[in-house]
Formats: sequence, C-alpha cells, structure tokens
Amino acid sequence: MGAQLRVYKRRIQAVTATKKITKAMEMIAASRIVKAQRKVAASMPYANELTRAVTAVATGSNTKHPLTTEAESPARAAVLLLTSDRGLAGGYSSNAIKAAERLRERLAAEGKEVDTYIVGRKGVAYYGFRERKVSQSWTGFTDSPEYSDAKKIAEPLIESIQKDTAEGGVDELHIVFTEFVSMMTQNAVDGRMLPLSLDQVAEESTEKGEILPLFDFEPSAEDVLDALLPRYVESRIYNALLQAAASEHAARRRAMKSATDNAGDLIKSLSRLANAARQAEITQEISEIVGGAGALADASAGSDK
Repeated sequence: MGAQLRVYKRRIQAVTATKKITKAMEMIAASRIVKAQRKVAASMPYANELTRAVTAVATGSNTKHPLTTEAESPARAAVLLLTSDRGLAGGYSSNAIKAAERLRERLAAEGKEVDTYIVGRKGVAYYGFRERKVSQSWTGFTDSPEYSDAKKIAEPLIESIQKDTAEGGVDELHIVFTEFVSMMTQNAVDGRMLPLSLDQVAEESTEKGEILPLFDFEPSAEDVLDALLPRYVESRIYNALLQAAASEHAARRRAMKSATDNAGDLIKSLSRLANAARQAEITQEISEIVGGAGALADASAGSDK
C-alpha cells in the first residue's frame, strides 16, 4: 500500500509542476494580448485611409489598372494563409487551415488553380506532411509581426498578380487569417485583397456616411495606382498579421487557462485517492497491530495453562 501512495504523490508533484507552467503561459499570453490589440487599433486608420485613397483614384479616373480590374476569365488565384509558429493555442491554427481548405474548394469549383502562400510553422507543417505544394512560406514572427514582415510577404504576391497567368501569374489574391473580435471570440475569415472590389468599398463608405474626396492625379492616375497599391497590399497584410497575433495570444490564454483548471481538478482527484490510500494503509497497520496483540494474548493465555 505504501508503494501506491508514493505513486500518487509523484503524480501530484508532476501535475503541480505542469500547472505552474500553464499558469505562467496564461499570464504571459494575457499580457501580450493588450499590446497586440493596441497595434491593431493603431494600424486601422492608416489602412482605412489608404483604401479610401486607392478607391478614389480608381473610381475618379478611367484608368484600367491590372490591380483594380477584374479579369475576364480568372483562371488562377493566390491564397495567403496565416497560422502560428507555436502550438498550445487550442484550435487557432487548425481553424485557419480549415477556412483555407474551404476557400480552396470554392475556388477550385469556380475552375481556378490555387497557389498557396503560408505564414507560420503550423501551416507549413500541415502542407508538408500532406506533400502539398507551397509557393512560398515565412516563419518566425507570427506572435509579434512588424511592418517589415508584411512588406516581405507582399513582394512576391504583388509580383505574381502583375504577371500574366501564362507566365505563372495569378488573377486574384486572397487572404485567410483569424479576425480578433474580443478576448473570447476569434473567427477564421477569408477575403479577397486584389483585384480591389470598388463597388464593395463604395457601399461600405456609403453605409458609414463617408464621402470620398476629389483628387488631382500627378503625374497620372496610373502612376498613382502603381505607387499606392503595393502600400495597400502591405497594409492589409500587416493588419491581418496583427489581428492574427492578437487572436493567437487570446486562444493560447484560453487554452492555458483550461489546462490550468484541469490540472487543479486532477490534483484534487489525486489528493483524494492519496488520502484514501493513506487511510487504508493506516487501517491495515492498526489491524496488524491489533491482530498481533491478540495473537500475543492468546499465546500468553496458552502458556499459563
């Protein structure tokens, strides 16, 4: 019985150590969420104004720019998938991957080939394990992205959409990321970045009561679009990276809190089992003592006779 009690004590010590680790990770994730939220909020005004400027240039001129003009028969699309570099974040990466799979199936049903670009080791590992082709991948910065990371990601995507499909280019550019709604809610979403849907942007501006300003284009509207659209793609990717980072921290905090609570429940259960084993051991020892005393008493009574 003593061996069983030692086993329970070792398990309690191991679970207690695990609980300390998960609690520390929960607190770290909670502290990083606030910083990530501030970055998301700070990036929104620039992204919104840049979108308004691009929309104004595209709608205020007769220029047919390849990055704002729908292809007559789109045959190829690029999908940028944002996942995490690290695990222990619940279903964060798997939800984003599932959203990308649904988007891929939808594009394939429309007769479009899909080029996949991935951010994060989890997405790279998923596609690598299934031996699927990945056009390009980036890792090492998902929990704290910088604008330089977004710029690095945007370069090959912009080059790809500027090429003809016969040369390996694409007609559309989509992004899949996890949108940060609140501390408890994060949704995996997909959206089309290019070609820019001018009707949708104009409709959103109308709903908000916004009026697009009038611009003069120098030297030309096409040159302005050439300069603005790369910045537009970079800002959209940067904002998505920031939202994904905030979502990752929130998901990890929630997962670590659940793990900490489960560890606490397991410790209570093991403590009850250890107490029961200790009581059983004490009861057995008392029974042995009483039995031994009885045997000695019987032996003494027999010798007296």
